[in-house]
Formats: sequence, C-alpha cells, structure tokens
Amino acid sequence: MAHRRAKLCFFLCALLYALTVSAGKSYYDILQVPKGASDEQIKRAYRKLALKYHPDKNPGNEEANKKFAEINNAYEVLSDGEKRSIYDRYGEEGLKQHAASGGRGGGGMNINDIFSQFFGGGSTEEEEERTAKGDDVIVDLDATLEDLYMGGTMKVWREKNVIKPAPGKRRCNCRNEVHHRQIGPGMFQQFTEQVCEECQNVKYVREGYFVTVDIEKGMQDGQEVVFYDDGEPIIDGEPGDLRFRVWTAPHDTFRREGNDLHTTVTITLVQALVGFEKTTKHLDEHLVDIGTKGITKPKEVRKFKAEGMPLHFSNKKGDLYVTFEVLFPTSLTEEQKAKIKEVLG
Repeated sequence: MAHRRAKLCFFLCALLYALTVSAGKSYYDILQVPKGASDEQIKRAYRKLALKYHPDKNPGNEEANKKFAEINNAYEVLSDGEKRSIYDRYGEEGLKQHAASGGRGGGGMNINDIFSQFFGGGSTEEEEERTAKGDDVIVDLDATLEDLYMGGTMKVWREKNVIKPAPGKRRCNCRNEVHHRQIGPGMFQQFTEQVCEECQNVKYVREGYFVTVDIEKGMQDGQEVVFYDDGEPIIDGEPGDLRFRVWTAPHDTFRREGNDLHTTVTITLVQALVGFEKTTKHLDEHLVDIGTKGITKPKEVRKFKAEGMPLHFSNKKGDLYVTFEVLFPTSLTEEQKAKIKEVLG
C-alpha cells in the first residue's frame, strides 16, 4: 500500500511539474543555461547574474531584488546533484515532496550563504578569469517599440564554431612541466611547457540554430541580453558569451527619447481655433484622449503624463509628448475672407 501511495504521489508531482513549467520560467531559464548545462556553466551563469542583480548594485529596486531571489533559488537546486535530478524528473512539487519525506531539500541554504560561497562574504567584485576564454560575440538587435513597451521575444539565427572530435592526437595543456632557465648571474626565469601529446584531436565545425531572445519591458538602448558560454569556443578553455545589444527600431508613429514618447498629430485650422475631440492609438492599442476645448497653436506641445514607455523593472512610466501641426487651407474665397474678418475683427 505504501509503495502504491508513493507511486501515486510521484505521478501527481509529474503532473504538477508539467503545469508549473507551462506557467512560468524553469530554473534553467532563470539562470539562462540549457537543461544539459555542466556544473561549471551553472556556476558561471549564477555568478554573473547574481552580480548584476545584487541588492547592493540595485538599491530600492524591488524587481531586481525579486530577480536576485529567483536566481539564488534556482542555483540552490541546480547546484545540488540530488535536488537537480528530482527537479528534472518531477519539478518543484517533487522537491517539496522530497523535503517532506525527510530528504535534504527545502530551505537548507539562504541567499547570503550561496552568495558568500562565490564572492567571499558578499563582495560584489567579479573574480578574474583564471582560464583562457573564447571571444564574446556581440549582436546588435533592433527591437520594435511595441516589444519594448509590452515585452516580447525575437528569434535570431545564430551560427558559431563547435568543437568536435577529429582523428589523431594533439598537444594540449592538460599536463604541463615547469622549467627554470638562467638568464643572468643569479637570475632565473620560470616558464611552463606543454608536454601532453596524447589527447584526442579536435576540430571546429560550423553549426547554426535559432536563439530566442527575451525583450523586457522598458529596456534602454544599449542594454544587453546575455547567453553565457554561447560565444566563440576555444580549445582547452571556456567559451565566450553571446551578447545581444538591444536598440529601438524606428517607428511610424512614435519616437522614443529615454522613457518618454513623442508623436505628431495634425489638426485643421477650425479645430485649432474652436477645440476638438480626438484620440490617438497607443502601442498596445489603448486610446489616449488628446482633445481640447481651447485654442491650439501651431507646433504646440502637450504632455500626457504616464503615457510614455515603462521604466525597466518598475511599474512607473514616462510621459507622452504630442506636437500639434495645424493644417491651413491653401486658399480662401472672398466671401470666406469677409466672414473671417467679421468674426476675428
């Protein structure tokens, strides 16, 4: 009976896991690593993201603090072999069941413990790279104003070198010998020589695939979306990173300046003189009332508060500035001229 109950429990966990994955980001997505990532990849991804969103670097930023907690929670699971295995099979509910049944999961390590292991008591200074690293690849990406306003994704084709096995052996740096050479009276120089010639040979092969880039609401020009270890590889070293640098693509209706939006609306001379009712369609298609009962001068600019771009990692928004162009008639009849003189004196 106990065995049956356990099987039923794990079945329910698996079902709940499927629902959880479909409803939000997985731990792998949070750390921006593939599901088959090595322990070293997970460590490097955690270190870079934790530095970026650490509360010391984002004072008063609730969204960054929330992101920092997510990153630490994901790392706590994926850095533990047993927890990671359970998560891969049964998801978060599986981890809860494992903890409830006396396993090691469930609230063992807090955020400060994890961060201290990496940065020596919470220091936010990034450690120097100790191994050779491949080149970072930087791709400029033009994002639509709609995606930057509401959030969205872009699929980008990516080609890169991939290290594959090749026939024969090669010299590598897996085994080195330290030598000392005299360069003067009482002066010696130490140098390292690679002596291993027994490693499997490798070669570069070009491969291509699609990368899905998340465009977050309110991202500023020049901000980067980083895919760690997805840059150019290097033999006997760590691959570089793939960095998508986001820029605002030109838009037919709106122009962006920081967190503000600018647009131009044309009205008739009659509307400029007597007022008008008018709306303009925003990036998410909601309507903004820009009408007035008063007089509108040519080139007049009006500000509509909180109708601009969302601020990155904030609920606030910039403003919308509307410049009004007045469309004058190309000609008037004598009768029309007389009436205008009569009205305007």
